[in-house]
Parts: sequence; C-alpha cells; structure tokens
Amino acid sequence: MSKKQFKAESKRLLDLMINSIYTHKEIFLREIISNASDAIDKLCYLSLTDDKVGMTRDDFRILVSVDEQARTITVSDNGIGMTSGELEQNLGVIAKSGSMAFKGELDKTSESGADVDIIGQFGVGFYSAFMVSDKVTVISRAYGSDTAYRWESEGADGYTITECGRDGVGTDVIMHIKPDDENESYGDYLQTWKLMRLIKKYSDYIRWPIQMDVTRSDFKETGEKNEDGSPKYETVTTTERETVNSMVPIWQRSKSEVSDEDCVNFYKERFHDTTDPAALIRVNAEGQVSYKALLFIPGKQLLEFMSSDYEPGLQLYSSGVMIMERCPDLLAESFYFVRGIVDSPDLSLNISREMLQHDRQLRIIAQNLNKRIKNELTKMLKNDRPKYEQFYRNYGRQLRYGAVANYGQNVESLRDLLIYNVDENTTRTLQEYTDAMPAGQEKIYYAVGDSIQRSLRLPQAELVRSRGYELLCMTEEVDEYIVQQLGKHADKPFCNIVTDDLGLETDEEKADIEKREEESREVLDFVKETLGERVAVVRLSHKLVSAPVCLTTEGSVTLEMERYFRKMPDTGLEPPKARRVLELNADSQAFKALEEAVKSDRERAAKLVEILHSQALLIAGEELPDPALYAEQVCSLF
Repeated sequence: MSKKQFKAESKRLLDLMINSIYTHKEIFLREIISNASDAIDKLCYLSLTDDKVGMTRDDFRILVSVDEQARTITVSDNGIGMTSGELEQNLGVIAKSGSMAFKGELDKTSESGADVDIIGQFGVGFYSAFMVSDKVTVISRAYGSDTAYRWESEGADGYTITECGRDGVGTDVIMHIKPDDENESYGDYLQTWKLMRLIKKYSDYIRWPIQMDVTRSDFKETGEKNEDGSPKYETVTTTERETVNSMVPIWQRSKSEVSDEDCVNFYKERFHDTTDPAALIRVNAEGQVSYKALLFIPGKQLLEFMSSDYEPGLQLYSSGVMIMERCPDLLAESFYFVRGIVDSPDLSLNISREMLQHDRQLRIIAQNLNKRIKNELTKMLKNDRPKYEQFYRNYGRQLRYGAVANYGQNVESLRDLLIYNVDENTTRTLQEYTDAMPAGQEKIYYAVGDSIQRSLRLPQAELVRSRGYELLCMTEEVDEYIVQQLGKHADKPFCNIVTDDLGLETDEEKADIEKREEESREVLDFVKETLGERVAVVRLSHKLVSAPVCLTTEGSVTLEMERYFRKMPDTGLEPPKARRVLELNADSQAFKALEEAVKSDRERAAKLVEILHSQALLIAGEELPDPALYAEQVCSLF
C-alpha cells in the first residue's frame, strides 16, 4: 500500500514540533492523554441525546499500558473514535484540530457547550509523541462504524492508513520508543513508575479514570519454618489495574464538600510543608473570565524562598490539565511567597500548551488574585495581630521590595500592610503611628538601621524620644525608598532623624547654635582640616543631647543607600556616595576637651578628632578603615 505524504507545510511543522515547540519531552504523555480525554468528552456528550451509545459516565476510561520488550507505550480510550477520513483530516494535516471544530459546533448549537472542556485547541499535541517515538501507530474505530483503521507513521516521510480490527469504539495510540543514545535515556519512559509520575504531575485532574496495570511485590509466609524456628517468607508478585489519577481536584469542589482542614492537608502534601498555612484563600470566579483558585500563605519562612534559585508563581491548570508548574505572571512581586493553584477553561494557550499567551484573561485573573491576597492580609492584620506579625517577620521583606518594584507603582496599594517596630516589642502601622502622635508632633520620625536596637540607640534618637515621640525602626535599605515614594502619611511628612531637620528647636535655640558655631569656628575648621575629604562638612549639632558626636549626610544619598549600592554587582560605574557631615555636641565633655587641646596641644587634638570620627562611624554602622589604629589612638590618651 502506498505511503501518503504530509503536505509540505506540515512536514516543516512536524520537524518544528519534534525539535522546537516543546521544552520538555515528557510532555508527550500529557498531550496524548488530553486527546483521549477529549474523545471521551465527545462520546459522553453524544450519549446525552443518543441512547444507542449504550455507555454511562462510569464506563469511560483511559488505559496506559507498557510493553518493555517491544519498547511500546499504548494509550487507549473508549471515546468517539475516528473514521478513515477523520484520521486523514486530523492526523494527516498537522494543526488541524478536530476538538476545536467540535467545540465550535457545540457552542453554536447548544447552551451546554460551555460545560464541555476541550483542551486540544491546536491539533499539534498528538505529534509530540514523535519526540520520544520513532514510530507511532493509531488504531481507531469511530462510533457508529463497524470498521477500524490503522494510521501509522515514522515521522516526516509520510503515513499509511489501512483497515484493521478493534473491539469496540475508541482509539489506541501506540508509541514505539526510540533507542537510547548518549543524550537521552528514552527507555526511562518504559518504566511504570515513570509514567505514573508523569500522569500525577500533568494529568492528575483529567475527569476520566486513567488506569494502568501495576505490578507490586510483597512478602508472604509459606507456612514452613527456618532451622531457627522463624517463619519462612516468599515473594509474591501481583498485577492489578489501578486508577492513577485523582480526577476531581480539590479546588473544583464546593466548600460544602471540602473543609478548610481538607485544604490545609492538601497544601501540606502538595507543597511538602509540615506547618499549617497562615491563610487559606478559596476563589470561585465567574464572569468575564471563569476560574477557580486555591491559594496559601505559608505559615513559616520557606528555605527555598530565601534561595536565589527560588521560582515564584502559581501552578496553572486549564480544565484540569497542568499548563505551567510556575506562572509568575499571576502574582505581584510583593506576593511571590504565595503558593497555590489556578484552574481556568478560558485561557488562551500557545501552541505547545507549555506557556500562556500574555492576554487579557491572564491580567484579569492576576488582578483579582492579588486583590484577594491583599484583602486576606488586611483581615489578618486587623483580626489576628500576632499571626500577622509572624507573617511579616517571614515575608515582610518581600512585601517591601515588591512595593518599590517597577518604580514604586505598587507602594500606594501596600501602604496599609507595612508595619514597623517602635520598640523591641511593639509594632505600628503607619496609620496607628499617626493616630498615636501627641499634640504638637508634626513629623513621622524614622531611622534606618540593621537592627531595632541600633536604631533606638542612635544619638539622634535621644532628642526625639525625650519629647515622647515614637520612632519607626526601619531595618531594610529598601525602607528608605518606600518612604521617598510615599512622601507623607495622614498629611504628616516623614523625617529621617539622621539626615533631616527634626524641626524640634525653637528659633532662639537655632540662633544660639549659630552663635556658638561662630565662636567655635577655629575648632570646627581644625576638625575639617584634620579629616580632609573624609567629611564634607563639620558643624555643631541641633540633634544631640548627651552623645558627643554623630555622622549625618546631606543630599539625596544617605549612608544606607551608599551601603546598598556598594553591595550591587560591579557595573563599571562608580557607586554614588553620601555627602558626609560630622556633627559635634558643643555641650559634651569631649567637645570641651577638644577645644582645650586645639588651643594647647594640637597633636593631641588631632588624635581626639580621629577618635571622635571613628566613634561616629561605628555609631552609624560603618566599618573602620583601620580598627587597630583606632585602638592605639584611644590607648594613647591614657
């Protein structure tokens, strides 16, 4: 019998299918099973109006079988089947989709068409079999026909169609697996455990039973005794047909069928976490886009989340078939810690069904999900503060970095979720801070440091706290960018106690400082001359109460920003540096000692300047360029 040729365009597409379209070869089983599911959907739908079908929903199934000796995998269904013409049309012309045509006709003629999920939209999934097979045979008998037909091909060189026999309607797809080579061990796909794993991974929620003959070994007593009197055992091997897939996913079931406890157990098993999630979000949306989602906010900080290899995203399904194991586009960067599953029949898939087209449906789902996540966190913050504070310790950093991502476009929406410590045991939201402000306080005071304790012990904090004002302790460099983006809260401006004017002096106090600076000009000039370019300005401080010295900055770059840019990968450009200001407390004993030394012993005065500068660096969290020299300078004063 003569071999028929694929059309020229189809030959090129087949080569593309085998070598380019699919990222992972293992996807072939998902595609063949999905096609089998579509075929059953069609016959099941037909049975609703045609009593000659003679089958109920309980009769339908997909059978996956393996013959290691023959190196074949067979996927059989008892669905609608194909005639000779349909084999020619659907398999002889690549990208001709019988499923898509069926869905189109169904939508035209019946309102119930929306209830039938047809995944095979492109007619190319079948050819993924050639990624692992050197020959594919399809035996199919269409409903209403007594004749079966065999379609067979070894790839782009063409195909044959001949009559054959088959008991009952349906289709067998027989894939002859390629020999192993140095790059690929195709024989792994002939292992039952491997196929079961792929079914669980990609097709676990196909609505029809996917069955396999599974061989298991067990030990059984023989009834005889060993010499020592212990019972003898023999290995007993049994083969039973088992349903591999779960069929109905937990997220497709109603709340009356599945409790929150069931969902928590599902989370622990699915995502390998031993801790209950901090929050569970169940979504059943209908409208412009219909979808269901089951989302979880982890109850502890996940180790993999802190790894550079962490891949954010939700598992994405279309009609029960997994499309993407991680779809990051469904989550705002602030919520990358969220785990879960989204399933929608309305997604526009690309040709390989491995990725999603970036379209309106995806954006709508993402917007709705991120809104639900924010609402859940807001509810937790309001109703269970200890749980929220624990969540914030785990993932507050992600919230904050996500807030300033994309030039801070999300910072406003996350404003109400931010919390900061005002002491070691108390946190405040921005609204709580402004609500608690005493009369007369005009600014929101904050300090950026690597710890709460260090921020509270900054010399500049003493004056603020002595007035009864709370201080927001910000422990991430990114907090400063958040503040810059927000600008104000409740019409109160933010004030960095290190760099900004605290606004706590009276006009008389300011005038007094200016007068004392003029009187101390010789000392200030000496300090600047001694330190040179290490500081831009030396002045008397408006902020210090008991501390003798502090280091502040002028301009848009702070010390925290300078440290942040120093950590960045080398770009060949000089990282921005802060314009450093050394502030001295004119009322401190150290300053008075410096004044005396400038008049009487300038060598000693220079040592005092160096010590004061080193102390300012240490207080500001900076490293000393030469710690040993600093120790020598201190000891030399004794």
